[in-house]
Amino acid sequence: MSRERPSPGGALEYAALVAVCESVSVTGRELHDRVGVPRGLAYTTTARVLDRLFAKGLVLRERIRGAFIYRAAISRREIDRARLAKTLSGVLGGGPRPAMATLVEVIEEIDPQLLDELIRTVNARRSPP
Repeated sequence: MSRERPSPGGALEYAALVAVCESVSVTGRELHDRVGVPRGLAYTTTARVLDRLFAKGLVLRERIRGAFIYRAAISRREIDRARLAKTLSGVLGGGPRPAMATLVEVIEEIDPQLLDELIRTVNARRSPP
């Protein structure tokens, strides 16, 4: 089994990581303006989030002219996959069958056409190359 990369710890880390991914590079101040200000956070809170993401290896940073410039170390797809895997692990922990049935019911409530898409995706995944 491959070693999984750490994932963002919560909604704020996730929002910050997505914002970094959506930019080629970003300063702490720019990220704070995008993520921190709308949430009414202090700049130091945004800076601590960036430090945590850096410590987890999810962002890269480089000091340029006295300021850190951040770039994503992983793609948006990898972020969303890790987040979903973490969520599903918690949901399926009690046994996959009841959780799968509930998942299908919820998907159907959200949009019945999503079930058709899910079936197509599963069938494509099971088809030999």
